[in-house]
Amino acid sequence: MKKLLYIMIITGLLLAGCGDEGDDMEDEYAARMQRFVIQISDYARGIKPGFIVIPQNGCELAFNSTDPGEGVMEAYINAIDGIGNEELFYDGSLSVDGERLSMLRTLKSLVKIMVSDFVSNNANIADAAQRARDEGFISFPRSAENYHYGLIPSGGITDENSGDITVLSDAKNYLYLISTDNFPTKQAMIQAVANTNYDVVLIDMFFEGAAFTAAETGSLKTKANGGERLAIAYINIGAAENWRYYWKPEWKRGSPSWLKKKYSGYDDEIWVEYWNDEWQEIICGNGDSYIKRIIDAGFDGVYLDNVEAYYFLIHN
Repeated sequence: MKKLLYIMIITGLLLAGCGDEGDDMEDEYAARMQRFVIQISDYARGIKPGFIVIPQNGCELAFNSTDPGEGVMEAYINAIDGIGNEELFYDGSLSVDGERLSMLRTLKSLVKIMVSDFVSNNANIADAAQRARDEGFISFPRSAENYHYGLIPSGGITDENSGDITVLSDAKNYLYLISTDNFPTKQAMIQAVANTNYDVVLIDMFFEGAAFTAAETGSLKTKANGGERLAIAYINIGAAENWRYYWKPEWKRGSPSWLKKKYSGYDDEIWVEYWNDEWQEIICGNGDSYIKRIIDAGFDGVYLDNVEAYYFLIHN
């Protein structure tokens, strides 16, 4: 997701309250996403207590009626351990998202805040990391060549340490690596990650369609310096991806009906009606679901992308 989309969401929220039907629908769609995240958390933690849940973006969902003025939504906060945030301070160049920053300052005492800024000039990477650190957030500033989260940065790690990280709240840094294009084999990727000292490793559970085994995931959980760390699996819960194991050849937008809307800029993804039973069964709640596969693969938690689907099914 890019910052223009965030601006659209925040602007829409600020303009809400006019009482029209669109506002009512957006409120209902947001509530459905809040319930879906809670459902995923309840299911996963019922199988694996302490399972970590981190929605990416959509920090407004942590508030009642997505309105900071209405207070924190306790059930949602209790269901998550952190909130990931793209382009908070940098969107290529310095461009602080003040609206989201204000919300995250309210939430940072409750959950871990993880920032992945896009920094087009490598000279600004240190500034992006420091801005996050000053706020009490952990960060993964990515350079122009790492726009799609496919590289392990060659520079130093912020607050590198040899401590054991067994809960997200203790993490001081993280690696965001969900594209496999720069690794010739799964083993090469595993070894490259194993050679780092990041406290949290955020990756896709599949390498070119092949899922990580529990043994492979386990090999990611020790830093090169010997400390324990967390392995978190990426999952898209707001849009269907046509290269995933669950995709059927006959599917297309509108068929099934819950494959709802074109995802602008991402031709291989379609926004879904995430409250649909068939989609929810793909994601969680049964032994063949995506979340169950992630648990079986030994991951410590999940990183939930596209929770903002509640907004984009209506707008844009």
